[in-house]
Amino acid sequence: MASLSVGELQEMEVDRRGESEESGDDDTRRKSINGDVDPNQPTATIKEESPVDMDTITLDPDEEDVDLVHCRIGKIEGLEVLQKAKTLSLRQNLIKKIENLESLSSLRELDLYDNQIRKLENLSHLKELEVLDVSFNILRKMENLEELTKLKKLFVVHNKVMAISNLDHLTDLEMLELGSNRIRVIENLDALSSLQSLFLGTNKITKLQNLDSLHNLTVLSIQSNRITKIEGLQNLVNLKELYLSHNGIEVIEGLENNKKLTTLDVAANRVKKIENISHLTELQEFWMNDNQVDNWSDLDDLKNAKSLETVYLERNPLQKDPQYRRKIMLALPSVRQIDATFIRF
Repeated sequence: MASLSVGELQEMEVDRRGESEESGDDDTRRKSINGDVDPNQPTATIKEESPVDMDTITLDPDEEDVDLVHCRIGKIEGLEVLQKAKTLSLRQNLIKKIENLESLSSLRELDLYDNQIRKLENLSHLKELEVLDVSFNILRKMENLEELTKLKKLFVVHNKVMAISNLDHLTDLEMLELGSNRIRVIENLDALSSLQSLFLGTNKITKLQNLDSLHNLTVLSIQSNRITKIEGLQNLVNLKELYLSHNGIEVIEGLENNKKLTTLDVAANRVKKIENISHLTELQEFWMNDNQVDNWSDLDDLKNAKSLETVYLERNPLQKDPQYRRKIMLALPSVRQIDATFIRF
């Protein structure tokens, strides 16, 4: 991911666990290799983790970076002693509710990734908070973030959020990661003028729209959605990385004003022709694999990109040519990597 995250493309390529972690009944789990139920295999019993009492966890009052990952914590409590804490990680616990954080007024980063939280709440006292991660929970709504005006990074990956909302007060926000939710419309982003990176992969978005106010955006990822047309990007003049793979796009277009692009990913779409990108002279990575390109002359549109280093064209009709790699090398001499393989000189 050229610069991507969860936060950078690891966050674009979000962990795609299903909505139910326990899909399949006991019979399914007992199936033998040939697909039949094995009567000799005992029914599986799932043992849930039992939460631990916070009294059993030793906390250091002088610690600034508090790491309580995978401690089987069921309830946030007893943290008042952590007056000096700047970062608090409660990843991979059994927490169901955000609570009892009022005393941690100096907190800069709060990580609640992979818990069982159903609601964003009780965060208003954390006015110094700059990073909040509530990914892999059971959230359905963006709410109660109004007081977090210093927030710079917000991660809400793999929840059940239906809409982008209630972010108007987060004017310092630089990164917003909403991948793998149930969002259908890009909306309510007008106030986020400081936003630099926006990740919306694996949602149900059908149209690129309502992005005009994001003048500082440099990274936009809307992979694995239902986009059929590249549009609505004319105001994103500082955009450097655009990820649109796994959609239903048929034509490369609408990039006239995005002259600073260094990475363009339109892999796994329905594109038949490389076109309308000859003005992207700063392009370094072009991902076009799994499309329908069949004409070698299309590579002419990339010749002005003198710094182009990586090209993905595999699984296009072009790849059937026995001279596939050689022809790319001759047409684009600056390229150092074709598909997943580096060029040997």
